[in-house]
Amino acid sequence: MSDEAHITRRDWLMVATLGLVWGSTFMVIELALRGITPFWLAAGRIGFAALLMVVFWWMRGFALWKDPSRRDGRVPLIITGALSSAVPFMLISWGQQYVTSGFTGVSMASVALMVLPLAYIFLPEETMSLRKVMGFLVGFAGVAVLMGAQAFESSGSELEWAGRITILLATACYASSSVMMRRLPPMDTIGLATVQLLIGSCIVLPAAYIVEGPPPPVAWDILLIIVVLGMVPTAAANLLRVMVIRSAGPTFMSLTNYQVPIWSMVLGALILGEPLPPSLFWALALILTGVCLSQYGALKRLFGKS
Repeated sequence: MSDEAHITRRDWLMVATLGLVWGSTFMVIELALRGITPFWLAAGRIGFAALLMVVFWWMRGFALWKDPSRRDGRVPLIITGALSSAVPFMLISWGQQYVTSGFTGVSMASVALMVLPLAYIFLPEETMSLRKVMGFLVGFAGVAVLMGAQAFESSGSELEWAGRITILLATACYASSSVMMRRLPPMDTIGLATVQLLIGSCIVLPAAYIVEGPPPPVAWDILLIIVVLGMVPTAAANLLRVMVIRSAGPTFMSLTNYQVPIWSMVLGALILGEPLPPSLFWALALILTGVCLSQYGALKRLFGKS
């Protein structure tokens, strides 16, 4: 049976919510960086989110493995936890010092293209038809149109080549972790989301100390922003991401990456008064066309008769 047959209205709602949440995160991060360094911001986000999720996990009795005899997923679980947040967070923080934001935006959209062949190779339930490939290519073209020339212009830094490689490695981390997460044995959803954040914390906290030294003093307003970042786009969004991947697969989950730049620009216009570029509407048309092509079967089930 095609993987599209398993995609439900709930999956569509979760993906749409993730696009909105992650698309609004850039504005909040920009505010936070006025009072804290990048690595410690990442450490604060992941650390607080992990503590918050531990509370919910404790309420469920620290359940993790649904089948106690299946312990073959321990090593993949650790690798997935590292690749889901800590490693790409640090790679992006370092790489964005030397590349344009446009390049980063288009690179994040390329996660969808990376996931497609990986899922086809490693997940037997995932299919790769010509229609699906064309859909993802059209969607990616929409993001490229949205970001415009800034996606391809040079930042002028001598280390730009290293920054671009680092950003692309971060996108590869997201793509690989999505596929690996789907392959994990049956696990409690909250337990899985919590353990991944705990693993990320164990990596990013010492890394922040090594790279940036002891944590800097933080004002109360910046601390409040970090708490919000930890609660919504890190803890809650990570749980939704796990739920979507385990339910509908990494290929469907990767559609979120096309939404993020759209929401980022729309919210910037509504909240910050930033101008909306004319390319937004062309990009939106291309992205929606790409989604319709790649997920035709799922959309037909969504709007068709039950």
